[in-house]
Amino acid sequence: MGEKGIRIEHLSKRFGEGDTAVLALKDVNMRVLPGEVVGLVGPSGSGKSTLLKCLGAVIDPTSGRMALDGETIYDNGWKVRDLRALRRDKIGFVFQAPYLIPFLDATDNVALPPMLAGVPTGEARRRALELLTALDVQHRARAMPAQLSGGEQQRIAIARGLVNRPPVILADEPTAPLDSQRAMAVIRILNDMAKRFETAIIVVTHDEKIIPTFRRIYHIRDGATHEEAGEGRGFD
Repeated sequence: MGEKGIRIEHLSKRFGEGDTAVLALKDVNMRVLPGEVVGLVGPSGSGKSTLLKCLGAVIDPTSGRMALDGETIYDNGWKVRDLRALRRDKIGFVFQAPYLIPFLDATDNVALPPMLAGVPTGEARRRALELLTALDVQHRARAMPAQLSGGEQQRIAIARGLVNRPPVILADEPTAPLDSQRAMAVIRILNDMAKRFETAIIVVTHDEKIIPTFRRIYHIRDGATHEEAGEGRGFD
């Protein structure tokens, strides 16, 4: 499993034991290349969030294999000793809600992850401002979260997910609270960032507005994945 990006093979997740056991993931297989944004869709309760939590090293899978950035991180057991460092260095998270820290301005919300990783404050803020500029919110660099619009907050959250330059981004319903124009802007940003930083991105979504933008889509049904080609409209 030395391929860069994301690779998942025959992943399963069972909750509980015996007669009360629930098999949330049965046979998940996925592959996302560097620079690619892939959609993950399915009905509520189909296992989308469970899969992201397994891939994000938040919960333990039951069996199968996962690799990130060419490194096997799980093979019927974790192969990485420090899961906290794995999440910090290899994985960026973008959620439905921005979860910005209310008493930090936009720059420091983005600069906080590298500072926690030991990057000097000046360098962390420089990286933050570089991303805010790339996302066209540099004029809001000193604004507090309460002073930002919903779209601006989501752009700050995307910058925070990218600031440690992770090879993988996991985005869980990132456009759910946004109108059509802002939702498409967020997806365009994710595509631009994927290409610029060679990041492999999975976007979990129910949002019918953005599904036509994906070139590849994984449907998850009854805990298993099924791949199909997407339309890939608008991001050539």
